[in-house]
Amino acid sequence: MDLVLNLFYSLSNFLWSYVLIIMLVGLGIYFTVRTNFVQFRMLKDMFLLLGEGAVKGKDGHSGISSFQAFCISTASRVGTGNLAGVAIAISIGGPGAVFWMWAMAIVGASSSFVESTLAQIYKEKEGDHFRGGPAYYMEKALGKRWMGILFSIIISIVFGLIFNSVQANTITLAFEKAFSTDRFILGIILSILTAVIIFGGVKRIAKFVEYIVPIMAVAYVLIALFVIIKNITLIPHVLGQIISGAFGFNQAIGGGIGAVVMQGVKRGLFSNEAGMGSAPNAAATANVSHPVKQGLIQTLGVFTDTLLICSATAFIILIPGENLKGTSDGIQLTQDALVSQIGSWGSVFIAICIFLFAFSSVIGNYYYGEANIEFLNGNKFILNIYRICVVGMVMFGSLAKIQIVWDMADLFMGVMAIINLIAIGLLGKIAMDALKDYQEQKKKGLDPQFKKSSIPGLKNIDAWDD
Repeated sequence: MDLVLNLFYSLSNFLWSYVLIIMLVGLGIYFTVRTNFVQFRMLKDMFLLLGEGAVKGKDGHSGISSFQAFCISTASRVGTGNLAGVAIAISIGGPGAVFWMWAMAIVGASSSFVESTLAQIYKEKEGDHFRGGPAYYMEKALGKRWMGILFSIIISIVFGLIFNSVQANTITLAFEKAFSTDRFILGIILSILTAVIIFGGVKRIAKFVEYIVPIMAVAYVLIALFVIIKNITLIPHVLGQIISGAFGFNQAIGGGIGAVVMQGVKRGLFSNEAGMGSAPNAAATANVSHPVKQGLIQTLGVFTDTLLICSATAFIILIPGENLKGTSDGIQLTQDALVSQIGSWGSVFIAICIFLFAFSSVIGNYYYGEANIEFLNGNKFILNIYRICVVGMVMFGSLAKIQIVWDMADLFMGVMAIINLIAIGLLGKIAMDALKDYQEQKKKGLDPQFKKSSIPGLKNIDAWDD
């Protein structure tokens, strides 16, 4: 058993330390240049598009709005990694790791734009809503169904089952510490809540996360702002630590600069998921008039996750600074930091945040699995079996010690990301053609509309009839 676990760890470490970082950074820079820095040029459009309602279909139904699709993907992105992952990065890599998190979000945002735009172009209509994602553009655009099947199997297992057990585990541990809650009872409550939402279908999922995501994000950022304002005189020092830690001579001389960069890049990728193929499953659900609209909104999701929420955690930890050195790491470090600033109720607040962040991730992660189960086989019976398995894994995770599944998830998630990065690398030109069409219509003062004839040579398009 130890041999198997060591193999998982070694393969995962190799993928994340070398192969994935090179691919993600390389493609991110390539897409940034090819799109003429879309993540900066069109930032205003991103915010304006959030307010657009869903486009009504011929049957009068409006489906999922851009904002709801944005919330589904943000629900999955924003999880315990935003609280615990940042703390781990700072513990291992120091304050400089935060700078490299920011850098990865800025570069990776262009990859998120490409994959989400592709998901919109190749989405499928199902009843009064849409579904799609990497598996769909692998089959329709590349003509490689086997590639889509492999991707679907991996993401369904990793996100819907393994990651959800990890999220449930984090919730019950946090509540056990903050409130002395019985983990078994809380596990039953979590399982029932999960079942009620996921058996209700994509619209109920969208409605749930539409309310919970803004609430949890705003509450957490407001607390961080309070800590920052309270210690406003220390902010220049904290920023100096981040910059000097990222480029400082001490790290370079000591040979530690590589560790700083690696921690920031890895944790940034884990957190915002840019280019990994998960968020496009949510992006495809939106009923918009042009694929680029949702591509831009999902790009904003990367910034929301890393530049806003991860930064909030970083400042909460770095402001107390030396006072916390050696006390703890992970989520405990975040709790200790907040307690030092706002008192003992800070630990309770973090526990509540973990519940909101992690439970919304359970729902967002489940939807990624559902979209890919439907790609593999649209049979309702199989989907219901999958839903039961998801609820079972939430209960299992609530009680178990699951470091083993973390190591397995890291490996399979790395494989999933490589498959998606190969696909978007091959299909990137289609997203760029869509961006060109969008910009040309905007210059004419039009509200951009997309049809399959908008890009010459497009094939296997179901949702964009002329």
